[in-house]
Amino acid sequence: MFRSFLRSIAILALLPAAASAHPHVFVDTQLRLQINEAGIFEGIEVKWTYDDFYSMLLLADMGLDRDGDGRLVQGETILLDGFDRQWIEGYQGDTYVTRDGVPVALGPPEGRGTTVENGLITTTHFRAASGPADGLVIKAFDPTFYTAYSLVGPVDTGAFCEAAILPADLDAAYTLVEELLYATPSSDAEQDYPEVGEAFADTVRLTCAS
Repeated sequence: MFRSFLRSIAILALLPAAASAHPHVFVDTQLRLQINEAGIFEGIEVKWTYDDFYSMLLLADMGLDRDGDGRLVQGETILLDGFDRQWIEGYQGDTYVTRDGVPVALGPPEGRGTTVENGLITTTHFRAASGPADGLVIKAFDPTFYTAYSLVGPVDTGAFCEAAILPADLDAAYTLVEELLYATPSSDAEQDYPEVGEAFADTVRLTCAS
């Protein structure tokens, strides 16, 4: 969350006023890969921790945490669970897995719990997959950059693979946004905001033992 916040501050300083609305939501992301002893990728567990402002707005909108102590009782947690798994058709879940440049299909999200600690909402879901794990490339991003994801490492790959994290080239990302926005009429910058989210995404590359 903190790195995403710093990214947003840098964007505000660099870009035209019309772009100041992006991103809106900041999410810390943790990944755990399920890989069996044969080196087969069976799925990915994704944990999202939402920023304090978004968490506060969501809890208030749902009428939860009325005492403001930053925690929920069991009944309130049940009401909150699943709020971010109501995916519209075509939504990719902001988690992208490829092998040799070819997308790897991920199944629908399976809920694995929701918690609220110190006012921050954290949700966990699992998405099934299949195929060799070696050589997988994983990125967490919202193409529209409405939501900024910060990858919190290390990535848990189990005993059979290792994950290397290549940080995003932020200088190149900022330059890309500047160039695209300067080419967009200011009146259309918000409606037609360029899909630059991938430029801000860290890259996870898997290497597995033979």
